[in-house]
Amino acid sequence: MFKKIFFGILLISLTTSCVSSKLYQDLQDRYDRLKAENESLMSQLDSKSGNAEYSESRLRAEIDKLNAENSRLRMDLAAIQNNLDRLQSSYDALEANSSSSLTENLERNRKLLEELEAKERRLAEEEARLKDVQQKLAARSARVDELEGIIAAKDAKMRALKDAISAALVNFEGNGLTIEQRDGKVYVSMENKLLFESGSWAVNSRGREAVVQLGSVLAENKEIAVLIEGHTDNVPYGGNGNIENNWDLSTKRATAIVNILTQNSGIPKENLTAAGKGEYAPVDSNSSSEGRSKNRRIEVILTPKLDEITRLLNDI
Repeated sequence: MFKKIFFGILLISLTTSCVSSKLYQDLQDRYDRLKAENESLMSQLDSKSGNAEYSESRLRAEIDKLNAENSRLRMDLAAIQNNLDRLQSSYDALEANSSSSLTENLERNRKLLEELEAKERRLAEEEARLKDVQQKLAARSARVDELEGIIAAKDAKMRALKDAISAALVNFEGNGLTIEQRDGKVYVSMENKLLFESGSWAVNSRGREAVVQLGSVLAENKEIAVLIEGHTDNVPYGGNGNIENNWDLSTKRATAIVNILTQNSGIPKENLTAAGKGEYAPVDSNSSSEGRSKNRRIEVILTPKLDEITRLLNDI
């Protein structure tokens, strides 16, 4: 019977594989002590089995003690098992929660990585566009510099042209002749009193001399466009001939100047343009005789050809 009890205790102890090593060692020590006591009792029982004086009640007391100890060990084992079950549940919950958090973190990190890669691609595209823009700006800046150089050179050439015309027409200054440079052009203005008789479009000898002198300078500047504009005051034309009005008169006077300039073979005819403005572009008031005199004029407008400048402007 004692052997069954001890084997039962041993079996319970062996089936508690989830018990920690310390608790297991404690149980093992208790088992060893109980086993030693059992062996001692068995030895005493064997040696005293024939001794009538050995008290049966004492043996029963020992058995009861062993049974109580066994019950207590069972209760301790059950409590330990319950603790282990709770710990295992807590661990399982923690592991499940950790797995879920890990999955969420991995997904979040994946999205962040995708966003970062997208931003890097956009940044690379922006850098490429910026580089392209910088290259275009550099090329445009170079063309602007070239354009400014060409304009500066043309301005210098127009100044030289103005000086040459002033020198050629120096004998006519103070006789209704003015020469000025503005807006990149040279304006030669000759009042009609220098060129024409009243109501006529035939150039007088003095006026022809001035136009011929101007033509000698233009022949040396073949890249200059020449616009000859005729202007009148606002007094209606009252002369004879095939003239309808002041506009017609201003056109015929401009054409007369062009005809003189075309006699100089050094002036390309395609550079010459005649235009009549009539009374519609006055430089002074027509309310006075002095103002009307200024308005009756021929203006020769000299403009550098802008083909090269136009090409650069189109490229900018």
